[in-house]
Amino acid sequence: MAQYAVLIFERRNSELPPELLEAHTRLPERISEHGGRIVAGMALEAAETATAIRGGLVTDGPFIETKEALAGVFVIEARDLDHALALARLTPILDGGVEVRPLAGLQISETS
Repeated sequence: MAQYAVLIFERRNSELPPELLEAHTRLPERISEHGGRIVAGMALEAAETATAIRGGLVTDGPFIETKEALAGVFVIEARDLDHALALARLTPILDGGVEVRPLAGLQISETS
């Protein structure tokens, strides 16, 4: 199966309601029920905690002002893009959306 990154964007920087957090914890099971698999996933701290590097210049905070900020990412396995989109629609969102991108196949792993 192909792998896709599902990027989660939210408008709010506040804490997520408990019911939304619980929905995220059930997401691997729901995706599995639909024939996919979550390979990995992580939530991100608020955009204000970011440090950006552009052309050698380091700046505190997000580099671009935006109404939505990247809040988390997970990698799924799906049969094809249509299947990945169907699985991504299961992602609980408070006030934002998701973006689905095929992974390019380049893998970098930690060496001992």
